[in-house]
Amino acid sequence: MDAISALQLLLLPAGALAVAGFARRMNWSAPLLLVLAGLIVSVIPGVPEYHLSPEIVLLVFLPPLLYSAALDSSYLKLRDVKRPIALLSVGLVLFSMLAIGLTAYAMIPGLALAAAMALGAIVAPPDAVAAAAIGRKLGLPRRTMTVLTGESLFNDATALTAYRVAVGVIAGASASFLTATGEFLYAAGVGLMIGMVIAYLAGLLLTKIDDALVANAFSLMIPYAAYLAAEVVHASGVISVVIVGIYLGHQMSNTSYGTRLLSRAVWQVVDYLLEAIVFALIGLQLLPLIRGLEGENPWQMTGYAVTLFLVAVLARFVWLIPGTYLPRVLSSKIRARETPIPWQQVVVVGWAGMRGVVSLAAAFALPVGSLPQRERNLLLFLTFAVVIGTLVIQGLSFPWLIRRLGISNERERFQDNLTEAAAQQAAAAAGLARLDELVAEGVLDVHEHVVEQLRTRSEHSALQAWERLGGGTGPEGEETPATVYRRLRREMLAAERQVFIRMRDQRRIDDEVLRRVMAELDFEEATLERD
Repeated sequence: MDAISALQLLLLPAGALAVAGFARRMNWSAPLLLVLAGLIVSVIPGVPEYHLSPEIVLLVFLPPLLYSAALDSSYLKLRDVKRPIALLSVGLVLFSMLAIGLTAYAMIPGLALAAAMALGAIVAPPDAVAAAAIGRKLGLPRRTMTVLTGESLFNDATALTAYRVAVGVIAGASASFLTATGEFLYAAGVGLMIGMVIAYLAGLLLTKIDDALVANAFSLMIPYAAYLAAEVVHASGVISVVIVGIYLGHQMSNTSYGTRLLSRAVWQVVDYLLEAIVFALIGLQLLPLIRGLEGENPWQMTGYAVTLFLVAVLARFVWLIPGTYLPRVLSSKIRARETPIPWQQVVVVGWAGMRGVVSLAAAFALPVGSLPQRERNLLLFLTFAVVIGTLVIQGLSFPWLIRRLGISNERERFQDNLTEAAAQQAAAAAGLARLDELVAEGVLDVHEHVVEQLRTRSEHSALQAWERLGGGTGPEGEETPATVYRRLRREMLAAERQVFIRMRDQRRIDDEVLRRVMAELDFEEATLERD
C-alpha cells in the first residue's frame, strides 16, 4: 500500500468521526447524519470510492458491535420479554423474508425465486442501533428498549441463516424444506452451545485476572473467538457472540472494580468508532451502485425500490399487531402474567424497523457468477434503497413520532430513584454496622476523626439518592445539598488541577507524578457525575 492509498484509507474514519462528533455536539442522530454525509460525499468528483467489503463487515465490524450491545443488555430483562423478542427476531424476520421475496418475484420479470428469497433474507433484519440511540435519548419505556435491543441481537442470526440457505439454492445445491429447516436448527443450536462454552471459559478467566488492562485487552478478542469458533463449523457466529455477551454482562459484577471501570470506557470507544465508520460506509455506496445500473430504466428501478420499501415497512406492522395482541386474547396465563401493552408502544416498535449495514454486507457477499450480473446489480441496488429509505424516512421521523405519541419513561425513572434510595439506605446501614463491629473489636487502631469521616461519607451517599427523587433541585429551583456539594467540589478539583499543572511547568514535580494525581482527581470527578 502506497502513501496515497493509506491516506485515503485514513480519511474514512477521520471524516466519520468528525461528522459523528458534530452530531453529538448538536444533539442530532449520528447514524442518520453519517448516512446523509456519505451520500453527499459519494457524488463529489475526485472523492475515492470506498467499496463495502462483506468479509470486513461480517468478520471485523459485526462481532464487536453485537458483543458490546449484548454486554450492555440485561439477561433478566431479556428473559422477561423472551416471547416478543422471539416473535420479532425469528417470526418477523421469516415473515418479512417471504413478503419481500414473493413481492420481488412477482414484480420483477425474470427474477428467479431463489434470488428473490435471498433478497428477502438480506433486507429482512432491522438494525436497531439508530432506533435504540434515539429512543434512549428521548426516554422510551424500558420494556420497549429491551424488546428493540433483544430483536437486534438475535434477528441477524435468523436472517443470515436463511440467506445462507437461499444462496445455496442459487449455487445449485438442492435444498428441500426439511433440509433448510435442519440447517437452520443446526446453525442456531450449535451456535448456542459454542457460545455457552466460550462464555463460561471467558467468564472464569476474567474473574481470575486482577489486572484491569490485561482483562480488557483479553476481552477485545472474545467476540472474534466466539464468532470464528462457530463459523468454522458452519454454525451461527452471531448467536455465539450474543450468548457470550449476555452471559459476561450478567457476570461482570464478579470481576474486579478496575476491570469494570475500564471495560465501559473501552467498549464505548469501540462502539463509537465502528458505528461511525459503518454508517458512513452505507452512504458512500451510492455512486458504485448507480454505475452498476447503467442502461436500466430509472423510473422502473424507482418503482421497484419504493414498492419493496413499503412492503418492508408494512410487513412489520402486519406481523407486529396480531403478534402483540392475539396471544393475550388466546391465553389467560399471558393476560395474568403480562401487563397490557399500550398501542402507542406498538406503533413505536413498528416504526423502528430501520435496516443497516448487515443487509448491505450480505448483498455484497452474493457470490459473483452465481447470478447474472444484471440481477446481482439489481439486488444490490434494491437492498441499498430499502436500507437508505428506512434509515432516512423512518429515522428522521422517529423522534417526532415518539414526542407526538407522548411516550416517556418518567414514571420508571422515578421508581428507579425510589428503589435506589431505599437500597442505598440499606447498604449504608450495613456498612455503618460493619464499621461499628470493627471499632468495637479493636482490630485496628483507628482515630475517631477517621471513623467520623467514614460515617459522613456513607450517610452522604444515602442522602444523595433520596434527594434525586426531587429531580436534583429543591422547591422553587433551590439546589439540594447534594447538588451544591457536587458543583462546589468540581470547582475545587479544577483549582487543584491548575496547581499541579503549574508545579509541573515549574519543574517542581515530574510528569509521572502529574499523571498519577490527575488520575486520582479525574476518578473523584467521575464519581460526582449523575445522569
